[in-house]
Amino acid sequence: QVQLVESGGGLVQAGDSLRLSCAASGRTFSSYNMGWFRQAPGKERAFVAAISWSGTSTWYADSVKGRFTISRDNAKNTVYLEMNSLKHEDTAVYYCNSNPPAWTMRRGDYWGQGTQVTVSS
Repeated sequence: QVQLVESGGGLVQAGDSLRLSCAASGRTFSSYNMGWFRQAPGKERAFVAAISWSGTSTWYADSVKGRFTISRDNAKNTVYLEMNSLKHEDTAVYYCNSNPPAWTMRRGDYWGQGTQVTVSS
């Protein structure tokens, strides 16, 4: 099993930046990919970004490419999502996800509890 705890959400203005963190425990962190998904009110949960177990490969949804950066620190069992140039449409609950299949937008096996990001226009 994997336990995931997100942090770093909040209320920001359009154009601002925010960094989300997700701390993992349980299975060896450096052995699996990690991803971020988000769910806006009334919408399905959607892929945002993911990173390979080694941190050498990353992939993004088109809507965030060039604005968001995913990274990981395997020594700290933590994955990050740096979000720049935030837009109102980025408003959502952001979820950390373990072991998403490489180079896909499919979800993996475990979820965190989510952290709310609200971008005022």
